[in-house]
Amino acid sequence: MIAGPRKNGLLNICSIPSRRPALEARFAMPPTVFRAFAAALLLPALAAQAGSPVRIVVDAGKPGPPISSDFCGLSFEAQLAESHDGVHYFRPDNPSLIQLFHTLGVKSLRVGGSTSDRDAHRLPDTNDLDNLFGFARAAGIKVIYCLRLHNGDPQEDANAVKYMLERYAPQVDCFSIGQEPSAYPKQPAAGAVRPAEGMGPRFEKFSYAQYAADWRKFAGAIIAAAPTVRLCGPSVHNNADWARRFMSDFGSATWHVDMITEHLYPGGAGNKVPSPEIGRDRMLSAAFDEKAQKLYNGFVPMARAAGLPYRLEEVNNYFNGGAKQVSDTFAAALWGLDFMWWWAAHGAAGLNFHTGDKVAAGAGLHPSRYTAYYSAPNGFHVQPLGYGLKAFDLGCHGRLAPLALTAETQTNLAAYSVVDERGAIYVTLINKDHSGDAQPVKIELSDGKPMAHARSMTLCAPNHDIAATSGVAIGGAEIQPDGTWNGQWTELPAPKENAVSFELKPASAMIVQLCASPTPP
Repeated sequence: MIAGPRKNGLLNICSIPSRRPALEARFAMPPTVFRAFAAALLLPALAAQAGSPVRIVVDAGKPGPPISSDFCGLSFEAQLAESHDGVHYFRPDNPSLIQLFHTLGVKSLRVGGSTSDRDAHRLPDTNDLDNLFGFARAAGIKVIYCLRLHNGDPQEDANAVKYMLERYAPQVDCFSIGQEPSAYPKQPAAGAVRPAEGMGPRFEKFSYAQYAADWRKFAGAIIAAAPTVRLCGPSVHNNADWARRFMSDFGSATWHVDMITEHLYPGGAGNKVPSPEIGRDRMLSAAFDEKAQKLYNGFVPMARAAGLPYRLEEVNNYFNGGAKQVSDTFAAALWGLDFMWWWAAHGAAGLNFHTGDKVAAGAGLHPSRYTAYYSAPNGFHVQPLGYGLKAFDLGCHGRLAPLALTAETQTNLAAYSVVDERGAIYVTLINKDHSGDAQPVKIELSDGKPMAHARSMTLCAPNHDIAATSGVAIGGAEIQPDGTWNGQWTELPAPKENAVSFELKPASAMIVQLCASPTPP
């Protein structure tokens, strides 16, 4: 399960017994296992040199914790849950969307964004909620629901929570109160014009103290109305300080907080990217990993010590809807796949990629370039990022297995592995180098167990072009507008001496299945 060469330091994290046993499997990891997993995170990630061999040794005999079954998630603006021209987007009779969720492996649906809070023009009513949760039931997913805090009404939130839990408790994961509150506009002086919202230290001047006072009042009303409610927070963007303070104030069982939530767009503002080439290269560089590592270091150790799982409930590459010719390209597929594995390897309960035809950017909705898919006349068109989610789903069902990656030269290749309940091993390889030749790869098993059969599925774009916006396929097939997909496994050369060797093309990813039986499970 080890990510490939990185610039990160060794992570010194241990499993802490949880006071929430039902949630412990979402993040727990034995100390010795975690140290083994972390060992391959030490080396720098640089461009591969042509023909440099990579050797991967999987220790399938010492699997760690399972990846959460609901790890893969999507996030949407609350406005999308409303009826538009009498039709609901999320509804139980939307078969193409239900099928697409199944195909992509999406098990978590987060409803929030700015239109759920400070920029809400109206909140979903009971008819909207009935359709939303009818869809959730039909799709077999759980919902993380954001309640309004800024200029909101505690009793209105409490009534909404009570309504949802009385009718749809099996489909509810948890409730957050407020969307990115650190970026709320600071209250102006009497008669002054309200300043614009923004993200980053330059703009985020709303005080934590005010937020905590408001949150306490709203949470109190909600808990009184719905005593079984599960809350999460603080749902801020890339702000570990608020997460730590939130845990200190509300991490006890008294406040029903069962998960810590953060947001992360490691590339910053999409409209600030100097050029598409720079934006794509940044996305595939160690710079994005460093942003993730800094956020992780800032709040996850405290969450573990408190027995609290954590989830990034709103993520993508560049905020404000993404960057043109960057967020909508094949580079986003490779980045998204690696980003999911990075956080899975670091014990996250899951990620929710913000998605939708339009998303909030400031006070308005704008076309989304980073979306995993968008609506089409005959269903949905899956964007490159969506293929990254599909690739993750193909290789993530099992217990995390440590591996060691060695190369004669530095390489921009990442590798992760799991062992499923039948004993099959899945290794996901991500080659983010887009300028070199094919990468020779050799996979071995450390315990000497027989390897009788190997096959693969490849994620690729035409001509291995990271700028491609169409023609992306996995297993030789595209995902169809009705959500169906018929990709096929490809046989790899027969294993020799308990190892399998092959080549990985530049700017591509591969899921390799290894089996002890000549017939795959």
